[in-house]
Amino acid sequence: MSPRHRKEAMTRHHKVFSDILAKPKALDLVDTAVVWPLSDVALQGAMQALGEQLIRPILIGPRREICALARGLDLDLKGAEIVDAADEAQAAATAVALCATGRAEMLMKGSLHTDQFMRAVLDDATGLKTHRRISHVFVLDVPSYPRVLMITDAAINIYPDLMEKADIVQNAIDLAHVLGLPNPRVAILSAVETVTPKIRSTIDAAALCKMADRGQITGGVLDGPLAFDNAVSLKAARIKRISSPVAGRADILVVPDLESGNMLAKQLEYLADAEAAGIVLGARVPIVLTSRADSAKSRLASCAVAVLLAHDRRARPGGLPAAGAHHV
Repeated sequence: MSPRHRKEAMTRHHKVFSDILAKPKALDLVDTAVVWPLSDVALQGAMQALGEQLIRPILIGPRREICALARGLDLDLKGAEIVDAADEAQAAATAVALCATGRAEMLMKGSLHTDQFMRAVLDDATGLKTHRRISHVFVLDVPSYPRVLMITDAAINIYPDLMEKADIVQNAIDLAHVLGLPNPRVAILSAVETVTPKIRSTIDAAALCKMADRGQITGGVLDGPLAFDNAVSLKAARIKRISSPVAGRADILVVPDLESGNMLAKQLEYLADAEAAGIVLGARVPIVLTSRADSAKSRLASCAVAVLLAHDRRARPGGLPAAGAHHV
C-alpha cells in the first residue's frame, strides 16, 4: 500500500469508530451490569466507558477485591455502584436478574469465561432469552474497507441450521438499522458463488435469499452464496461476472459457522489492522462481549453500539422488532 493510500485508510479507520463513539454522546447514560470486573482491562474498560459518558456501571463481584484492584490501578470508582457477589456464577446470575427486572439495560462481560457468562444468559428459567435466537456480531473498522463491516456469527452459534441462520441474519440487519444503515447489503458467504449440493452453506444461502424474497427476513438486501472476495471486492465480482446489488459492497457478512467467522474476524484484526467491537443480540438486553486482547477503543465502541441498541429498545415493546424471522 502506498503512503497516500495508507494515510487515507487510516483516516477511514479513525472515522468509522469515531462516528460510532460520537452517536451516543447526546443520550442518557445506560445502567450496565458488569460481571466480574476483576482484571485490569475489565475494570478500566467499564470506568472508561463511564468517563466517556456512555454507561453507568454496576460492578458485580467481590467488593473487597474490586476496590483493591481499583486502588492498585489508581482508579476512582466514583459514579459506579458495586454489588457484592462471592463467585462468578453468582455474579452472572445477579447481573442477569438486574437486567430481567429492568434495573440494568445492558450486560457486560468482565474477566470471567464466556461459557460461564452465557450460561446465566441462556438459562431457561431465569435467563434473558426471547423468541429470537441469540447471536453475536463483530462490528469491524477495517482500514482498507470504505464502510462499517459486520461479521456474524463468530462467537455464539457453532454450527447453526437454516432457521437459526435466519435469526442471525435478522439480528444483524436490525443492528445495522440502529447504526444508521436503513437497507444493509447482506452477503451470505460460502467457498463458492454457485449453489452446490455438496456444500451445505450454498444451499442455506439460496434458501435465506428466498426467505427474504417472501418476507421471512426483512429490512435488508440479501445475496448468496458469495465467496469472500466477491462480497467485498467489486473487481472480483466483475471478473467473475456476478451481477448483484450486494457483491463488492457488502455491509454484513454472514458466515457458514463459528469457526470460519472467528478466523475471518481475527485475520482482519491481526493482518488488516482492523478494530472489532463485539455485541450479542437477540436477548432481552444488548450484551457487550469483549476479548481480553481487545483495545480500549474496541471496548468503547462495543459499549457505544450497545448503548444505541438500549435506547432504541426503549421505544420497542418487548425489546425486539415485531417483524422479521424468529426462532423458538
